[in-house]
Amino acid sequence: MAERTDDLGRLDPSALESLSEEFRRDYAAVREQISKVVVGNVATIDGVLVCLFTGGHVLLEGVPGIGKTLLIRSLAEALSLEFSRVQFTPDLMPADITGTTIVNEVERAGGGVSREFTFQPGPIFAQIVLADEINRATPKTQSAMLEAMQERSVTVAGESHRLPSPFFVMATQNPIEQEGTYPLPEAQLDRFFFKLVVGYSSRDEMQEILNRTTRGDMPEIKPVLSAESILKYQQLVRLVAIAEHVQDYAVRLVLATHPGGEYATPMVNKYVAVGASPRAAQALVLAAKCRALVAGRPSVGVDDIQKIAKMALRHRILTNFEADADGVGADEIIENAVSTLPREQTV
Repeated sequence: MAERTDDLGRLDPSALESLSEEFRRDYAAVREQISKVVVGNVATIDGVLVCLFTGGHVLLEGVPGIGKTLLIRSLAEALSLEFSRVQFTPDLMPADITGTTIVNEVERAGGGVSREFTFQPGPIFAQIVLADEINRATPKTQSAMLEAMQERSVTVAGESHRLPSPFFVMATQNPIEQEGTYPLPEAQLDRFFFKLVVGYSSRDEMQEILNRTTRGDMPEIKPVLSAESILKYQQLVRLVAIAEHVQDYAVRLVLATHPGGEYATPMVNKYVAVGASPRAAQALVLAAKCRALVAGRPSVGVDDIQKIAKMALRHRILTNFEADADGVGADEIIENAVSTLPREQTV
């Protein structure tokens, strides 16, 4: 079993530093395995790994065929975890994900047959779940993921069933402008730690993709990290120090997305309907701690918060009709907030 947070906190500084070095080696090892197959998308790979080591779920958005599913499958192969894939389609039902209760006929010792209700687990009962094209299913089916993502359990026929640990949902979605897609419910979007936007490959990257996939020599990914190590590193991340003024910057950045609030920018007041939730502040701080740990720094800086602001906030900000009319997206609003918000609050 992985150490508890308080157990790690009792380690002496040299032991913690040794564990931090071990974390950086394992982080680099997983990254290297993914890079054997996935060309480019360095920031996206790092974003997925940050979610892995902070215990969050990740949503990848992009047009079909640009490697979203490949990236997640590659991560699953680099980890010694139970993997499951769910292909979301319009006819998918909630029970197809969570599982259902079935009736089994059991022969009695003295003769005759009795009927027993047995729970048949669905594909959600895995440690890493690929929810492929999640927004092609109806909102009713999408909502079946909510309890699993938040509580790490599912309830079927009034009975709660715990999911394995660690548990990650790695979801892909197509841009909502495409046909056959349904917008994800706001409550479900808020459960994703990061939303990563996957773009097109460059000319050189496209050449490398062809070299790797059309010459009959596919690289092999080897598992390099166990479930126990992942749980241990998730606790280690939480021990990274963060100064009060840096944490306050994260708080003020989230408050800056609230229209009409004390820290709201003119752009936020004009274009935002609903701002980010407290989960956004949690994501900013935890992700910044992970970045600092990967970089070998003892504490979090404001730059760490700023670097991951878009990934943590873009799916938690709802823009209004005026933003749609002016072609202003969440990323531009976040950039404006980051560039105008003071690094330290003056008293």
